[in-house]
Amino acid sequence: MSRQGDIVSTSFDDLPVVVIGAGPVGLAAAAHLAEREIPFVVLEAGDGPAASVRQWGHVRLFSPWRYNVDAAARRLLADAGWVEPDPDVLPTGAQLAEDYLRPLADLPALKPHLRYDSRVVAVTRLGMDRVRTADRATAPLLVRLADGEDLLARAVVDASGTWATPNVLGASGIPAHGEPEATALVEHALPDVLGADRDRFAGKRTVVVGAGHSAANTLLSLAELAGQAPGTSVVWAIRSTSPARTYGGEAADALPARGALGSRLRSHVDDGTIELVTGFAVQSVEPTAAGRVRVSGGATTVTADRIVSATGFRPDHTFVSELRLDLDPVLGSTRALAPLIDPNEHSCGTVPPHGAEQLAHPEPGFYAIGVKSYGRAPTFLLATGYEQARSVVAALDGDWAAARDVQLDLPETGVCNSNPVLDSDTITAGGGCCGPTAATQAEPAGRGLATGISGGLLRAPLTLISVTETGGSDQAGSCCS
Repeated sequence: MSRQGDIVSTSFDDLPVVVIGAGPVGLAAAAHLAEREIPFVVLEAGDGPAASVRQWGHVRLFSPWRYNVDAAARRLLADAGWVEPDPDVLPTGAQLAEDYLRPLADLPALKPHLRYDSRVVAVTRLGMDRVRTADRATAPLLVRLADGEDLLARAVVDASGTWATPNVLGASGIPAHGEPEATALVEHALPDVLGADRDRFAGKRTVVVGAGHSAANTLLSLAELAGQAPGTSVVWAIRSTSPARTYGGEAADALPARGALGSRLRSHVDDGTIELVTGFAVQSVEPTAAGRVRVSGGATTVTADRIVSATGFRPDHTFVSELRLDLDPVLGSTRALAPLIDPNEHSCGTVPPHGAEQLAHPEPGFYAIGVKSYGRAPTFLLATGYEQARSVVAALDGDWAAARDVQLDLPETGVCNSNPVLDSDTITAGGGCCGPTAATQAEPAGRGLATGISGGLLRAPLTLISVTETGGSDQAGSCCS
């Protein structure tokens, strides 16, 4: 390690693996590295583990504990006397962070190797840019932090996620006219409408842009707030001409909680609690002199006090731009992974198991795992991320038999987890989640929604979204974690 360019010479084989991000998948990678006794360092930009998860801590996952704990992490925690939560209980984001990820990060096998407030700004090869080929595979990777410190690594595993890089409001994939000047009036996805952020929405008019589960979650919370705080009103703006996909299969939905969410949302639209505006592709955002904001979709303009942007997320590859990446031109995942996760063809439950071979880039020793590996595809599962971590660490250990033996421990449906009980924090046996059952296969809405977050979030008792929002608001999308 060094500061401002003074590199200390170290044998390549003695260098650590650098993991970027201390969220669920980054810490899973750390657990597998610890089990295999591979030296590692975890760099986390936040002030503690699961910094992004804690930002949506008020929301409940719709996948139970049994599918939210990595196998290596479970073994390490069990050896330390950790009492695992009830496997059938649906945790909130805060519970996931405090009851699992914090204890995992504090284990003696991991804690000395975790560094917080350590933001990575660049990853490259020591002494060479991406053009040079000679001796590239044996040159250490150089990781630069925001404070100027340089670290050398034998490999880099990027599990930094996408939470910090949401999609823009502009319908064309670039900021709408005036959007940068209106940032003070635009909320990130999943505000705590009924809790910490209540004062920003009570008695105000809010427009929610997006058609995925995170939008639905926020809309239902705002509708509830409208019944509590006079003057609160809600507008829902979507690009499509119909909200049918957001409503899903309702009573016939493969996931009853998702169907109930759709039914409840439809009810609020039908009774006027939520004002629906269809065919609305955001073109401009204009703050007014009165402190409000006008959002234009061309022929239609909506004036509100606040905007909630629930348009999904995208990966940030800028800090690895000097590495040789083979990115799919559409999704931004690896080219080999793209056809396996294409949201036009797959829901979260139909994505096949995959690992190091599908995640490898032309750059030796660099892998992106977790939700970032999916680029803009919103079909990611936490369980899939854990299997990615296991496979990649096995590959880094030279154990290619284990790296190639990729599997997913999913329920009998091969999709997700059991059906949530809508009035409690536990689930009952049976049922599916994301992928369509035989009875619903002909119904596209039963396959899932574009959310921009993978995993699944259930704001008790009926609101449902996913956990790692990655996709655009009007693409086919995810539903599970």
